[in-house]
This record gives sequence, C-alpha cells and structure tokens, in this order.
Amino acid sequence: MCGIAGILDLEGRPVAPDDVAAMCSAITHRGPDAEGAYVAGGVGLGMRRLAIIDLSTGDQPIANEDGSVWVVFNGELYNFQELRRDLLARGHRFRTTGDTEVLVHLYEERGPRLVEALRGMFAFALWDERRRRLLLARDRVGIKPLYYALSGGRLLFASEMKALLRVPGLAREINWRAFSRLLASLTTPPSESILAGVHKLEPAHVLTAEAGRPPRLERYWDVRFEPQEGRSERELVDQLRGLLEESVRLHLVSDVPVGAFLSGGVDSAAVVAHMAHPGRQRVKTFTIGFRDADFSETAAARLTAEAFDTEHHERVLDVDAIATVSAVTSHLDEPFGDSSAIPTYLVSRLAAEHVKVVLSGDGGDELFGGYDRYVVEGRRRIFRHLPPGARRRLDAMARRLPRGWPGRGLAGQLFLPEHERYLAAVTVFGHPERDALLRPELREVLARHDPWREERRLLARGQGDWLGALQYLDVTRYLPLDVLTKVDRMSMAHSLEARVPLLDHRLLEFAATLPLRARLRGGATKPLFKRALRGLLPEAILGRPKRGFAIPLGRWLRGPLRGFARDLLLSPRSAAGEVFERRALEGLLEGGPGPDDLGLRLWTVLSFEMWCRAFLADAPPVQTPRRAPAAPAGLQAHAL
Repeated sequence: MCGIAGILDLEGRPVAPDDVAAMCSAITHRGPDAEGAYVAGGVGLGMRRLAIIDLSTGDQPIANEDGSVWVVFNGELYNFQELRRDLLARGHRFRTTGDTEVLVHLYEERGPRLVEALRGMFAFALWDERRRRLLLARDRVGIKPLYYALSGGRLLFASEMKALLRVPGLAREINWRAFSRLLASLTTPPSESILAGVHKLEPAHVLTAEAGRPPRLERYWDVRFEPQEGRSERELVDQLRGLLEESVRLHLVSDVPVGAFLSGGVDSAAVVAHMAHPGRQRVKTFTIGFRDADFSETAAARLTAEAFDTEHHERVLDVDAIATVSAVTSHLDEPFGDSSAIPTYLVSRLAAEHVKVVLSGDGGDELFGGYDRYVVEGRRRIFRHLPPGARRRLDAMARRLPRGWPGRGLAGQLFLPEHERYLAAVTVFGHPERDALLRPELREVLARHDPWREERRLLARGQGDWLGALQYLDVTRYLPLDVLTKVDRMSMAHSLEARVPLLDHRLLEFAATLPLRARLRGGATKPLFKRALRGLLPEAILGRPKRGFAIPLGRWLRGPLRGFARDLLLSPRSAAGEVFERRALEGLLEGGPGPDDLGLRLWTVLSFEMWCRAFLADAPPVQTPRRAPAAPAGLQAHAL
C-alpha cells in the first residue's frame, strides 16, 4: 500500500527529479515508511510506501531482471502467490517476496493485458523503457484512486489530486460540469474532477501513453447483472459461503496486524465473523459512537464483538466539529457532499492507533440488494398500475406536505418514467432547487448540462431486471465515487490501509447472477446474504433495520457549527458568494420546517466552500463562466 505519482513528458524532454519529489511529498500520509523514485529522461515515477507485505525488500520502484520495465504500485494483489509460482515456472527471477514485483514479470508475459489476471485492489504506473510506453491501471471496482492531467505536453498522474498541484503550470480552474454533478449527486463525475483538465482514471480502465501519440483509454472488465434461474437456495447459499470465506482469507494476508471496522450492521459483522477462526489471532475491532443515541451504533457493534470475542475498541465522541470537518476537507481533494466521511475519518483515526490494516464491510448493499431505496423503488413501481385519477389524488396529497418531509418527494414523481423517477429520488439538488441557489450567469451555463446523462444511458441499457439496473448503477457510480472514495481518503489520512473483501470481483460476478428473489423479497433486503449468515451471526444483528454511517450533522449545524457555517458562506471573501445567491444561502442556513431542513444540501455547499479555501487559496478568484464548459479533449477511448 502506498501513494504513487509521476510524470511522462510526451515530447521526450527530461523530467525534473524535484517535480517528482514534490508530488510525493504531498502524499506522505499515504506512505510514511519509505520513499522511492525512478527518473530517466522523459519519465519519472515516484512513490511513498506504507509497508504491509515484504517489509524488508518491498521498497519501490521495482524493476524486472534487466531494468527495462519499472513499476510503482498502490494496493494489494490477493492472488500474487499463485501468479508468482507460475512466473517462476516460466523462468522469471524475483528479488523480493511481495506482490509488486509480480507486475513487471506479468507484463513481460502479457503486456497491457496483465490486468486481467489480477485479483485485488490496485492503481499502478508501469514504464516500458524499450517501447517508451507508460501504462496506468486501476482495479475493477475503483477501490484505489488515480488522478491524471495533460499539462504543457506532459502527462501527470498521482494517487491524490493535491500531488498534481505541486507541479508548476497546472491551471486551477473550476470544472463547472463537475460542479453541476456535485450538486445533483454529492460527488464529481466518474472521469472528471472539480478542476478543469484533471481527470480520474475510471475503474477497470487502462491508460496507455507514448511520446508523440494521444493517450489511449481501454476498459478491460465489466459486470452485467443477469439473473440465472434454476439453482436452489441451498446451492446459492453454499456457493456464497464459500466465496465469502475465500475472500476474507485472502484479504488477511499481511506481515503486520489486521483489524476490522465494526458498525452495528450485517456487512461488517459478516467480515468479522469470517476473520474470527480458531487458530488465528484475536481480531481487533473498532467502532465509534456519539453521545446522541439516535446516531450511535456502539451497542449493536458490541453484540458482534462479544459474539466473536474480539479485542474491541470503541470511542464515544464529543467531536471538535470544526477541526474535524476542516481536516476531512483537506484529505478528500474534491468537494464531497457525503457527511459520512466524518465518522469514517474518526474511526480510521481510532484504528490507526492499534493496527496498519483494517477490513471493511463496504459493498454488501450494492451486491446483495441492501438499500432501502431499492425497496422504495419496488413499491413505487406499483403506481404504474393505478388509474390516472388515483395517481393524481396521491400526487396532490404529497404536495400538501411541508417542504422537507418524507413523502413530499413523491409529488411529481408518480408520472415519471421508471428511470427518471429513480434518478429524481436520489438527486440532492433538482433543477428548481439548483436554479434557486445559483447566481443567474452560472444558472444559465449549468442549465445546458445534464448531470445524469450517462446514468440515463446506463439505465436505458438495462441489466436483466429493474433491480439489476439500479445495482449496476451503484456498483459503477455510487461505490467508486462516494463510498470507496470516502474509505480510501479517510483511512489513508491516518496511514491506514482499508481492504474490502465483499468487493472481491469474483464475489461481485457471483452476486450479479442472483435471481431477483435472492436480492429483494417483498420489503426484505438482502435475503440470500442474510440466509447465508444465519447460524453464524447473532439473530439480533441479522434482524436489525439498516442504518447509514451517519453523524448528528443537522444538530451540529444548529449548534457548534452554526457560526462556523455562517462565517464561511456569508463572509465577503467566500467563493460561495461568487457562485450562490446570498438569499438562498441564508435560507439553507436557517433550514426549514421538516426533518431534512439542515443536511446534505447545506453540507454540500459548505464542502465546496471549504474546498475552495483549501485548494484555491493561492489561485485566481473564482470566476463564473460566460459560456458552457468545453468537452474534455486529448484522449482516445477504446473498449477491449
């Protein structure tokens, strides 16, 4: 595990070692144990290492036998021992005992298609000296991040965007298309960032760059949710149990102690249960809670900890809210509207006091049908069978509810096509709310951009059944852009490696074949997953209703963060004042009459303002555009 960074000069000019060193210094928190670099002519590869496997010989960059192939690698390969045995049998010689060196020898055998043989989480940069070719690759689901930018004839890349900003000449201009997506979904788009010209390498993609040619993007893997009927529940349960056991066992490979995040839910409990086998070390588990009982899951987490006799660590927090949110913003790199980043930051800080690696239960809801929004959409599908008169009456009743109350969102959605209804339900700022918030000049520009264009295309393509289409959307969008971004940045802020065994791609491919009844049964979520865990987990955990990893955000914004939020958004020097209408900001700060009066919308706006102050402090003032943002250029996209 580490942070990687580097530069390829596409015109063949020498790369300055100081530029690579400056990039690495920005991500020291990702790898405090060692630093390394390879700079030769027009390429520079750098890394910061968090030593997890092969503590004595695993420093990077690592080369093949003759030094013609070099790599810097962030992540873990869970099948590296199997790959290593095969490569040794083919005559390759190894200098180390870890997983990184597998990549250079596998590249010699397979070229860019080496990614197809990998099982794990990864982002890496590989330099082929003979072909003068740079390969950037990211794992199938997007567990590990990788940003890149084309600037001044150079390709820059790094695990975090802040490292790119250490290279002179990279412009700092807001990408208003990404900003539009942020207001709709809490995150920026899959292939773009909040900065114009800075991109994310999407999951399951490889970028190939050579001097004199435009960089080339290829997708090397995809999953389709296509139910396969004809298997009994007993067969499905047995197969699922075997895959769970195998994945957790592989994710435990480490030369340093491994612990686990433990919430009060089924997914993290399932991971802990499979870690706690006789003969293994006692599992260390970590939970945080708040004094506000409505948001604390410490009691439920304790049930699992006691059931599996873990060495349990919990902390009930009176949070210094202002200090916490400021630290979270600096590590996220981009505006980020999901406030659950805050408890993730806090539980990572607790775990890092005891271990260097943790296993997390993320991914179970996307794979096995665990979100309440799936249940809601299943119920709303019934409305299509109602007579028009009955739908109109329901719509009128919903519209009479106060703004912000549950059920009001039903208004206006009953007559929408199914995919439009779902997207409307998950949109944070719809067009009316967005337009009321923005200054007129920016309102005009954002009106030309549809933040859900690609999602509409994916939903229209279909995935076997209606639920499969929604799960595919979550696996390819919500997971990498929100959940995995949050887990990676907040854990690495404390030099802690987080692994996600429920997102092993073989487990994901199995989940994508499950019949609808195994993913959602009436109002019951994850029926097959819970059936597979019966007898292993306490019934009190299996029967608990789902709760998100939340904080008392609304109460903070009314209490300790009230003055902080007002000062940020309404001060004369705020970026928000250049983007948002002051009256609309005051309305957000005051809240409304319903339970949703102070929450994700205000947090999203605050996140943007704090990001501007952290990352644009030495850049020109925020300028709102006078025309629509241009489409990104300079890349050739291909599918394998």
